[in-house]
Amino acid sequence: MILAFSSPPTVLQKDRVSLFLSKPPFPLFLLSSYVAQGCTGKDFDRILFGEGVMEVLRPQLITIDGRNYRKNPIQEKTYQHEEDDEDFYQDAMEYADEPCDAYEVEQTPQGFRSTVSAPSLLYKHIVGKRGDTRKKIEMETKTSISIPKPGQEGEIVITGQHRNGVISARTRIDVLLDTFRRKQPFTHFLAFFLNETEVQEGFLKFQEEVLEKCSMDRGVDSSIFQNPKKLHLTIGMLVLLSEQEIQQTCEMLQRCKEEFINDISGGKPLEVEMAGIEYMNDDPGMVDVLYAKVHMKDGSNRLQELVDRVLERFQASGLTVKEWNSVKLHATVMNTLFRKDPNAEGRYNLYTADGKYIFKERESFDGRNILKLFENFYFGSLKLNSIHISQRFTVDSFGNYASCGQIDFS
Repeated sequence: MILAFSSPPTVLQKDRVSLFLSKPPFPLFLLSSYVAQGCTGKDFDRILFGEGVMEVLRPQLITIDGRNYRKNPIQEKTYQHEEDDEDFYQDAMEYADEPCDAYEVEQTPQGFRSTVSAPSLLYKHIVGKRGDTRKKIEMETKTSISIPKPGQEGEIVITGQHRNGVISARTRIDVLLDTFRRKQPFTHFLAFFLNETEVQEGFLKFQEEVLEKCSMDRGVDSSIFQNPKKLHLTIGMLVLLSEQEIQQTCEMLQRCKEEFINDISGGKPLEVEMAGIEYMNDDPGMVDVLYAKVHMKDGSNRLQELVDRVLERFQASGLTVKEWNSVKLHATVMNTLFRKDPNAEGRYNLYTADGKYIFKERESFDGRNILKLFENFYFGSLKLNSIHISQRFTVDSFGNYASCGQIDFS
C-alpha cells in the first residue's frame, strides 16, 4: 500500500528541507527516497511544483548595459526552419515588462529620439517576419523605428512624440537583441595559449605513455588527444558579431590590464606549472573530457584572481554570458569529440553558424587506469604573458587559434 498526502497543504521539516505538499498526492516512498539521496530544497521545489512554476517564483535575470531585467517565463517553441523562428518574436515581447529610464533620450523639434548600436546580423530579429515585430513595437509604444538595410552597419533609430514611449521601445529592442544574441553560437574566446615547447613536449610524452600503458582500456586511442599546438586555458566564451564588437572587446581587455591586471601580475609574466589530471564528469569509467591542471609556481592564487576578475568585467559589460561565478582553469588533453571530429571544440561545438543545435554523439572512454597512473603527471612549466581574443575554427601560421587581439603583461 502506498500512503500519500492530500489537501490540506502540509509542511514537513526533515534534514532542514522544507516540503510543501498539496494535491496531487505525493507518494511517501518517493519522499523518503529523495531525502535519503540528499535532495535540497530547490530539488524538492522542482519535483513538487515543476520547472515552470519555479521560473515564476525565481525568474531569470537578464543584464543589459549593467541593468537587470526580469525575464518572464513563456513557452518557447522549437522550429526546424529559420524563417519559422520569427513566430518567437511575439512571445519575446513579453520579456520587456519594465521600461528603463536610464537610457539617453535626445529631445528634438519633432519629439524625442534614441539610438541603439547593434550588429547587422541581428537586425532581422527586430524587423521580424514580414516586419511584424517592428510594427508591433511601433504600434504599442507609439514610436517610429528606423533600421539599416541588411548587410549595412549603422544604428537603429527610435523616434516618438513621448519620451516614455521611446524608452519603452528602446527597452524592448534591447531585450530582443539580448535574447537572440544568446541564441548565437560562440564565435571567439578569451584564452592563454599553452604552446611553449616544454609543455608541448610534456604533452606528447603523456600521450605516448598513455597509449603504451592504457591502449587496451575501453575507448582509449590516439584520436581523442588534443592537438598540442592548440593547448590553451579558456577564460570565457564570446559572441562577437562585427568588427566593431571585436574592437570593443580589445578595448575592454586593455582597460582590464590598466585597472587590475598590471597590479596582479606586477607587470611580469605569470610563472605557472601544468601538472596533474582530472576529469569533467562524475564517473571515471565513463570519461568524455580529461584535462590538465594549471597553477602558480609560487603557490599563490594570482592566476585565479586575475581570470575571475576578467570574466566578471566581461559579464558585467554583456560581452559574455554569465554561466559561472568563477573560471575553472583547465587545459583539455583528451576529448571524445575529437574521435570523429579533430576540429571539435568541446561542449561549445554544439551549434551551426546559424544557431541550429547539433547533437554530437560521442563514445566515452574508461579513464580509471589513466587517472591512477598519471594522476600527478608533470607536463612542464611556462610563463603566461598574454591574454588572446581567439577566433574559433581558425588556425594561425603556428597551428594555434587565430588571435584577433591581445594584451601582454610585460
